Amino acid sequence: MTSTTPTTPAAPTTGKTAKTGKTAPADLLGASEAYWESDVLPVLADYVRIPCLSPEFDYSWDAHGEIARAAALLKEWASLRAIAGMSVELSQLPGLTPVIIVDVPANRPSATSLPTLLYGHLDKQPPLGDWRPGLGPFEPVREGDKLFGRGTADDGYSIFAALGAIEIAQKTHKTHGRCITIIEASEESGSPHLGPYLKALADRFGEAGPGLVICLDSGAATYDRLWYTTSLRGLVVGTIRVKVLSEGIHSGAGGAVVPDSFRILRELLSRIEDEKTGEILLESCVAEIPPSRRAQAEALVAELGAATLDHFPVTPGLRLANGVAPVDQLLARAWSPSVAYVGIDGLPPIADAGNVLRPFTAAKIAMRIPPSADSKAVSADLRRRILADPPEGAEVELLDLVPANGFDAPDTAEWLAVATDEASLAYFGAPGRGMGEGGTIPFLSELLASYPQAQFLVTGVLGPDSNAHGVNEMLHIPTAIRLTAAVAHVLTQVP
Repeated sequence: MTSTTPTTPAAPTTGKTAKTGKTAPADLLGASEAYWESDVLPVLADYVRIPCLSPEFDYSWDAHGEIARAAALLKEWASLRAIAGMSVELSQLPGLTPVIIVDVPANRPSATSLPTLLYGHLDKQPPLGDWRPGLGPFEPVREGDKLFGRGTADDGYSIFAALGAIEIAQKTHKTHGRCITIIEASEESGSPHLGPYLKALADRFGEAGPGLVICLDSGAATYDRLWYTTSLRGLVVGTIRVKVLSEGIHSGAGGAVVPDSFRILRELLSRIEDEKTGEILLESCVAEIPPSRRAQAEALVAELGAATLDHFPVTPGLRLANGVAPVDQLLARAWSPSVAYVGIDGLPPIADAGNVLRPFTAAKIAMRIPPSADSKAVSADLRRRILADPPEGAEVELLDLVPANGFDAPDTAEWLAVATDEASLAYFGAPGRGMGEGGTIPFLSELLASYPQAQFLVTGVLGPDSNAHGVNEMLHIPTAIRLTAAVAHVLTQVP
């Protein structure tokens, strides 16, 4: 890992919340800065070097052993933390990716509150293209306040932030309730392996479950405040495969007689998306935007303007869907369904493209669905649309269909709203704000369904230019430092 300039987090502010007249303690920020520089960044760099791709992108993940190597690295680091009473476990059920479980007892003698669950993941997306000169997906490079490398922000930093928050709280002589940290290894594949572990851990949480869930896998519209996520879209992923031949034939011999598999695939895709407008045509994807979420978006735009919007590297002259009004863009990203065609098989590179009618074409699709949509209903709807009455009698399959529900957070308790605002003012210098995000964190909907009384703080470091899932992914180090201090303060305020 190379470094050019030191990281300097924002100085603590004297700003106080209007509701309490208090501010979060400044010593947590200083402790977090020292902790990240000395105890975290070298190990995070070692983690970057491990190509621990999620199972969806490495079907031989178990044989390759990269996920196991990353889990072992992080487990060993966790075991060395100076956290009183901590137990660290690396658990792996047969056929499933491992999880790291860190259980820390309350250090508050009178603590009777429900435990807090802190969540993150260690599996990674693939490189997904050519990184800029001087950078690579599995070679950490530090440039000032930025650490580049796959998994830095999504979501390798999470175990360091979660345990760091507990450690600096104890180091600065503050009390907290019981905390259980779970770091899984299948999130980028839709968390298919997490459910059995959550069931196995049910006894630890008790019948009532966690009182607070802190998820460290979300985004930030800016780096100048603490952001928390109020909703997330669901996701349905699958592959549509159209086959017309057992082997390729000369296009001059079969053209105009044998239908091209790409044309049939194109016709099938028009059953689910209007190719002119991008409108999703599945009735199961129709959802009303709650008035409270619309009001939230309007208030954000009124306060922060275009700072609330992502700035995409679009080509000159490209017209954005859903108009250019900031409120419409915010709501579309958080609540509107969409489909992305993320991979195609059966098409050779242009340099190898002969005049051939190919046997098949397959496209992998990723459908984002509204937070309130039922992903299983969408999957069933998609299956009916794609498989009914195959065009030209072609062989059509819908493979590897994986549904994941979205998340719409419950109302925030007064104590949590105050704690997050205090932390944002003290460590970032501006009030905290909430907004809907367009991504998916599957386990949140499962937890909300199982423990409806739980409070949720869904936050993260995926801010401007963090490039999660894309090339040149980077962690904004000052934000990680501030976020760790903020989580520490919240943990000390759990009633």
